[in-house]
Amino acid sequence: MHTRILFRVVLPALVALPLGFVGLALAAENEPTVPGPLLMLFSPGLKLAELIAPGEHGSLGATFGWFLRVGIVANAAYYFVIFALLAYLVSRRRTAS
Repeated sequence: MHTRILFRVVLPALVALPLGFVGLALAAENEPTVPGPLLMLFSPGLKLAELIAPGEHGSLGATFGWFLRVGIVANAAYYFVIFALLAYLVSRRRTAS
């Protein structure tokens, strides 16, 4: 496997998934006390999950399951983009030197 692929794709993905989960947990716990824009900066998946969660009244487990899936995936994608961009910039700077 090429080091560039490992550094630009695999490593950011491995870091983004647990960070997305932790970000959602911290944001859900502190939502009443943290201002909205700051909350969106660290956990955009929370607000997205609130918008996408089914509106009909299903079982609590199914509704909460969809909420978690949407929130974690959105946060993981958000952090993956940030870390992949950071890895790209670091590797680009390293090859330019």
